[in-house]
Amino acid sequence: MPPDDRDLSPCTGWTRDHWAALADRLLTSARKYASPSHARISFPGPPGGYGADVDGLEGFARTFLAAGFRVAGEGGHDPLGLMEWYAEGIAAGTDPRSPERWVRLEEHGQAKVEAASIALVLHLTRPWLWDRLDAPVRERVVDYLAGAIGAEYPPINWLWFQIVVEQFLASVGGPFSPEDIDSALEVTDGFARRDGWYRDGAERSYDHYAGWALHFYPLLWAEMAAGDPRAESRRPAYLLRLERYLDDALHLVGGDGSPLMQGRSLTYRFAAAAQFWAGARHLPGLSPGLLRRAASGIARHFTDRGSPDGDGVLTLGWHHEWRPIAQSYSGPGSPYWASKGLYGLALPADHPVWTAVEEPLPVERGDFHRVVSAPGWLVAGTRADGVVRVVNHGTDHSLPGTHLTDAPLYARLGYSTATSPILAGEHAGRPLDQSVVLLGPGDEPSHRTGFETLRAGALLTGTTAGASRWRAHWVTPDAGQPDHGSGYSGAVRLGPWIEVVSAVRGPWEARLIRLSAPAGEECGPLRVGGWPVPAPHPDWTAADSPADGAATARGTVWSRVVGGPGLEASGVVSAGDGTPLAPWTLVPWCATPGPARPDRWYTALIHLGGEEPGGAPVVTWDGPGRARVAWPDGVTDVVETP
Repeated sequence: MPPDDRDLSPCTGWTRDHWAALADRLLTSARKYASPSHARISFPGPPGGYGADVDGLEGFARTFLAAGFRVAGEGGHDPLGLMEWYAEGIAAGTDPRSPERWVRLEEHGQAKVEAASIALVLHLTRPWLWDRLDAPVRERVVDYLAGAIGAEYPPINWLWFQIVVEQFLASVGGPFSPEDIDSALEVTDGFARRDGWYRDGAERSYDHYAGWALHFYPLLWAEMAAGDPRAESRRPAYLLRLERYLDDALHLVGGDGSPLMQGRSLTYRFAAAAQFWAGARHLPGLSPGLLRRAASGIARHFTDRGSPDGDGVLTLGWHHEWRPIAQSYSGPGSPYWASKGLYGLALPADHPVWTAVEEPLPVERGDFHRVVSAPGWLVAGTRADGVVRVVNHGTDHSLPGTHLTDAPLYARLGYSTATSPILAGEHAGRPLDQSVVLLGPGDEPSHRTGFETLRAGALLTGTTAGASRWRAHWVTPDAGQPDHGSGYSGAVRLGPWIEVVSAVRGPWEARLIRLSAPAGEECGPLRVGGWPVPAPHPDWTAADSPADGAATARGTVWSRVVGGPGLEASGVVSAGDGTPLAPWTLVPWCATPGPARPDRWYTALIHLGGEEPGGAPVVTWDGPGRARVAWPDGVTDVVETP
């Protein structure tokens, strides 16, 4: 890497040269794993769930994104010969007689995803690649991409793959279906929600796909389709949504550059930077120094911690290789969708995003509290430790009333930039961290998915408050279900209703809990799990009495749970190899010593911070349904329960 430039980039030290060096390292390292004609790039590791042929196509298409951004931003200057190298791969990949031929769109659905990357780069680099391909190769490319026409695409972000491919075909005089594009646009229009957010399909699926897919493609498509009334009529709305969304997205980046550890496909890592480059490309009114600081912070977060690895490879993992982070569709080439995070390189060196001085992130400027309404998130950032926390009352990758198992990356009550939900081991499928559960026979914890969002808003003091309720349920999952990041279905046993109200201020959450059950029905013990702390060893701070309802875990950050009356049992669970952040994860918890009582409000205080927690908030009740919370900073709030 070049030396840091702290004059231009006082926060990260990174300039365009650093981004170019990262791209070049990824691209030159990838060549070692290419087939003879470069049509397939098969990175080391066991084949993915879709097989080696798909893996090789993914490796080509996703690194091709990086190559395309690199050359487009240089106006065709190409000292690494990227366009010629990938042109050879295109010629072989589209040749049905070649042993390196690509999996066709008609043969496997994943090819529909990769085809969009190929089409997008061919568009961005048209003078230096497409226009120089031999006519027979261009014909084969058109034939290959034409598999998108009339094909079925799931009604999620995948519809943008069909739109991009068919729009490229239209631009080069190939076959395409206006009806396909119209239909897909109509469905994706329906994804829009409040404050510029998109949900990924019909379910409450809010995650990084909002930025690296659902905001990334629309404005690029509008560029491809410039002059088309469909694009021109939608472009203003796309711009307004992106601008509003980015205001939230900037508040979800930690001071250390970590993205929020929530949602599927986290192994794409710095793809989360793509949304900020999209803002720089399409919204000249936004601060370019702030956008670059966010993007560079995300990339440097990973490069400083071992990703890519010593061979220049992006493995399945987070900071390092950690295969449990993969979903069933992930293969060794999948992590290279991180190339989307290199989108800024498509902007020339004299663009303001590269010449402006970096500006600090919201969490670096001061403490903040924020309500993100669409996903039902209460967001709190603290400047002292750079941690951003989300308390979740609106996202579970499902629909209200469903009774699935909890997906750890969606249905937990809290996510942050300093912690990861437990994703492997016994507690991945048996909710512990950031949970409120009833314990059934064998201490089996209940699940939350299918909850109802009751509210998410801010009080006059700036404290945020939210609430949700759900039917406690236990699920015996059916065998053989693929892992696409959502919960599993199976045989269900229903239990009492659980209602949770959260008030969030700084590093603390006051969590109010009530159970509802028919008269005479006994509830099991109630357990409240706190933040999961990454730690190098399976020990914890033991300053709490086991019987006082408080438990503290100390790792890279501090996590504390303080149980109110009735929640006198407490402890800390040590989970080995449960997250990609550290060898151990420590989770403090509190619980009722015996069966919980229906129609009683229980209180738990939940803390996450970089320093040892001081005095906890104090909760008193003015009457039924009216709690008074005295916070450590001297502010007092009255929280009305639903």
